[in-house]
Amino acid sequence: MDEQALLGLNPNADADFRQRALAYFEQLKISQDAWQVCAEALAQSIYSDDHIKFFCFQVLEHQVKFKYSELTEVQQQLIRETLITWLQAQMLNPQPEKTFIRNKAAQVFALLFVTEYLTKWPKFFFDILSVVDLNPRGVDMYLRILMAVDAELVDRDVVHTSEASYYFALTLEARRNTLLKDTMREQCIPSLVESWYQILQNYQYNNSELTCQCLEVVGAYVSWIDLSLIANERFINMLLGHMSVEVLREEACDCLFEIVNKGMDPIDKTKLVESLCQVLQSAGLFSIDQEDDVDFLARFSKLVNGMGQALIASWTKLIKNGDMKSAQDSLQAIEAKVALMLQLLIHEDDDISSNIIGFCYDYLHILKQLSALSDQQKANVEAIMLAVMKKLTYDEEYNFENEGEDEAMFVEYRKQLKLLLDRLAQVSPELLLASVRRVFNTTLQNWQTTRFMEVEVAIRLLYMLAEALPVSHGAHFSGDVTKATALQDMMRTLVTSGVSAYQHTSVTLEFFETVVRYEKFFAVEPQHIPAVLMAFLDHRGLRHTSPKVRSRTAYLFSRFVKSLNKQMNPFIEDVLNRIQDLMELSPPENGYQALLSSDDQLFIYETAGVLIVNSEYSAERKQVLMRNLLTPLMEKFKVLLEKLVMAQDEDRQMALADCLNHAVGFASRTSKAFSNKQTVKQCGCSEVYLDCLQTFLPALSCPLQKEVLRSGVRTFLHRMIICLEEEVLPFIPSASEHMLKDCEAKDLQEFIPLINQITAKFKTQVSPFLQQMFMPLLHAIFEVLLLPAEENDQSAALEKQMLRRSYFAFLQTVTGSGMSEVIANQGAENVERVLFTVIQGAVDYPDPIAQKTCFIILSKLVELWGGKDGPVGFADFVYKHIVPACFLAPLKQTFDLADAQTVLALSECAVTLKTIHLKRGPECIQYLQQEYLPSLQVAPEIIQEFCQALQQPDAKVFKNYLKV
Repeated sequence: MDEQALLGLNPNADADFRQRALAYFEQLKISQDAWQVCAEALAQSIYSDDHIKFFCFQVLEHQVKFKYSELTEVQQQLIRETLITWLQAQMLNPQPEKTFIRNKAAQVFALLFVTEYLTKWPKFFFDILSVVDLNPRGVDMYLRILMAVDAELVDRDVVHTSEASYYFALTLEARRNTLLKDTMREQCIPSLVESWYQILQNYQYNNSELTCQCLEVVGAYVSWIDLSLIANERFINMLLGHMSVEVLREEACDCLFEIVNKGMDPIDKTKLVESLCQVLQSAGLFSIDQEDDVDFLARFSKLVNGMGQALIASWTKLIKNGDMKSAQDSLQAIEAKVALMLQLLIHEDDDISSNIIGFCYDYLHILKQLSALSDQQKANVEAIMLAVMKKLTYDEEYNFENEGEDEAMFVEYRKQLKLLLDRLAQVSPELLLASVRRVFNTTLQNWQTTRFMEVEVAIRLLYMLAEALPVSHGAHFSGDVTKATALQDMMRTLVTSGVSAYQHTSVTLEFFETVVRYEKFFAVEPQHIPAVLMAFLDHRGLRHTSPKVRSRTAYLFSRFVKSLNKQMNPFIEDVLNRIQDLMELSPPENGYQALLSSDDQLFIYETAGVLIVNSEYSAERKQVLMRNLLTPLMEKFKVLLEKLVMAQDEDRQMALADCLNHAVGFASRTSKAFSNKQTVKQCGCSEVYLDCLQTFLPALSCPLQKEVLRSGVRTFLHRMIICLEEEVLPFIPSASEHMLKDCEAKDLQEFIPLINQITAKFKTQVSPFLQQMFMPLLHAIFEVLLLPAEENDQSAALEKQMLRRSYFAFLQTVTGSGMSEVIANQGAENVERVLFTVIQGAVDYPDPIAQKTCFIILSKLVELWGGKDGPVGFADFVYKHIVPACFLAPLKQTFDLADAQTVLALSECAVTLKTIHLKRGPECIQYLQQEYLPSLQVAPEIIQEFCQALQQPDAKVFKNYLKV
């Protein structure tokens, strides 16, 4: 071996050595006989360095995994002998190997097992057992090998193949694994089970590590071997014994869980679970309050959950089979576990509680199906409800300002509890409503002296009722009088109690979330709107000390105002005055930390726009208010643009460009209040937006920070096309000219949708402009597409693909808007060039989305130009290029009909052929029959069949024929 290269295997080696070691590993992998050197090194223990030993196993692993079939029988025998020799040495070495080496060795053994067991090494396990006997180090390796074999045969987390051939390989692998498991069941499983029993019996009191390993193996194998080999008196008694041994009980719990989880006859399953429960209960394991080991309780909770869900599955099957007596027995068994379930659900440790939620959820599902609930069942429902309410509560340690992993886990746990609450609502909506109302009223009566987490959960429960008791369109305050009254009372208490002033972010946020969730309440009791608006606008909301609260409130405020626009009229000017300072564009140089981020300000500008537009003011007043809103932006924009042109430092340029972009974005956002030109005109706001356009467009000619500035102005133009319609048109030519200067793939890709929007909206109105800018746009596109790129530059390739799609989408918009003259008037040479790019897109690029678009363009052009009075030479082009494209594209190897987009492309290809036949008639059939299809060596009967299908009046017939 290259000793120098091996030095790089040490994790502390420098980068050059590590690089050399990697290169050496690659070299050994492709070498014919390097694996033999590694095998010898392992068999003879030549190296003491752990990393070199691991390296040798990696080389062997590669050989067995990818090149085993290339070896001679003698070489294959050598690998088997190497592994057995290495295994024998493990029992004699003074020190055991490191865990990572043992695991890698086990993986190589497992790979050899799946390769050889069915053919050359049927005694695989017996050979290993004869070597290891009951030697502790040998047993350790034997158990690791068993786990590695199970991972190969069962564990779907192991990805064995590349994505491309994944499904095919998966099927082959599944068949192989089934055969291996069947053969193992027949030939060796009883002996393996016996060996596990012996290991457990031998080591349960003196080697907890081996015992736990063995229990893990039993748990893994029990899912696919005969359950009676494990679920019998001697094994179960031993496992139950382990439940009382502190170092073994967690693993024993998991093992019992796997046994309970195994599919079996429902009556037998009920008996098995019940017998386990009796023993566990008599051993005192149901006394949760006396147990302080939370790790064990989490596993125990998972076991109880498994037993509960197993009993429920049995009950469901028995009901389905009509065996009511046995179903009743199962239900009694389930009911008997509810007290234990509740103890675990209410446990202060969330992992323990989380593990039992599945049983709890399924139990409620049973109750939902019963025609009437007993008193005990009603009490159980109430107990679950109280448990959920208690467990929803934050604990003291929750870090609201810097949420980490623990906080994320609690948020997920809360989502599980919400599902339980929703299920409770299905079982007993009246009880849920009454319980929440009781907790809510009690808490809010004394909120000033109550801990934040209790106040938060009380409001949270009210919030959750909205989904738990669903209604259409949020109509919680009409219909069912009892429910409407209860919710109305709680909402009134919420907004009049003063709880919005509670000094904790979680309570503040929950208050605003709930107010917005139940916005329909304010239509019923509008007198509360001013108080809630003040909460939004002062230190409780948009001016809160916490940035998190300010940010969320900005969004919620926007929703609140939009949903209540009819009721907002009396407060509009007051609100606009109060939010004025929050809308200031903060330039980078003033060093002032604005209360809201630019993203949050977008919501405030949108809210201001909505207030003005939806007000009952006259058009003149609306115009004044909108001008007051937008003029400061325009003035700041002009100043900042001048500063940007003068700026030398790149960081300063970026900061100024961002600020300019924000100004454009804010103006854009105010226009979201308008749905079309009509509403802009009615409000008298056209002029102010035209002023904005004139202010913003000069940014397009700024040579600095082009990408940022263009992006903002482009978005603004998109909005103005909707709001101002044809009034925008005079600005488009110069804007387009600037946007096409020095542009890259991404610029073009984002510019084309703007042109598409203009084309689709104004059609012939913009025909002169389109004819003028058609070739400049195409030249810019072709220039970018023809730029050389690195062979492995994935992002450049993707950008080009997206630009190509945008280009074809542009041609589709032009042809689809009835403006083919835009293309026709570009001169014969240019028209031909464009047509050839479409043919190329349909055939040569393996991109079904682009191919589909190209066929749509081709069929549209055939429809427009393919008749007798079409442009000179087009009919010739149809036969020479469009017809062949319809055959060449589907014949490409990359044309994959398993892909949905490709199926759509084929469908458009069929439409193109149908359109050609429609426009050219019998001449098309004659050309296919006598010239084109014979040139492809297509059999005469197939040609006949094809032409008949093409001539069918129903287009679907031909589409289906082509697919087949």
